[in-house]
Amino acid sequence: MKDSQWDMKPNKAKAMMLARRQLSELVHDAVALEGINFTLPEIQTLLDGITVGGHRLADQQIALNQANAWRTLFHWIETDRFEITIETVCNLHVVAAREESLEWGKFRSGGVTIAGTDYMPPDADALPELFDKMMKKALEIPDIYDQAIHLFLTMARMQFFYDVNKRMGRFIMNGLLLNNGFPAINLPAKRQLEFNQLMLDFYQTDDQKPMNAFMRACLDDRVIKIMRER
Repeated sequence: MKDSQWDMKPNKAKAMMLARRQLSELVHDAVALEGINFTLPEIQTLLDGITVGGHRLADQQIALNQANAWRTLFHWIETDRFEITIETVCNLHVVAAREESLEWGKFRSGGVTIAGTDYMPPDADALPELFDKMMKKALEIPDIYDQAIHLFLTMARMQFFYDVNKRMGRFIMNGLLLNNGFPAINLPAKRQLEFNQLMLDFYQTDDQKPMNAFMRACLDDRVIKIMRER
């Protein structure tokens, strides 16, 4: 796989090092996008195993789920166990959605809606076939970032689970990137409004180009510079 925009050379050890150093920021921004207002120092404290006062236990659980899912992803990649299959995705959902989703660890068994749009995700019975189609199309995409972003957006639009779909899509997107030696994309909380509007447009149109450009713009310039160092 190649990166055709920044000409970064794949380096799994370096990409993983950068992601690990960014863990608290990745968790902070992800939960902030869900409307959970932890500060970055509070997230760092929580990840150190210390309960933070002034927050609901349910919100702390969501933050810990996010961190544990990242750690699971890191472990799978470092032990060459990461692959994008229904089984793997469902196993990661067990970690990421525990006590939050209606069901966790399996594709939804009923219908869902998406707030803010009249787009209706597909029926539950069609999800396994749609997952296979998503993977087949992804394998035809030559650029690693286009492929990864395609997985994120398709997972978000298909709504394979009752909840935690966008977060799961970003986990799989970043798992693919890291496993191939390219840096993860963090979605900054400060760009939440832009992200939400673009996602609503995407749900309605299924046009990935605007969201692809947005996600690429979220890749930290400092990370790109480090990855391009010889």
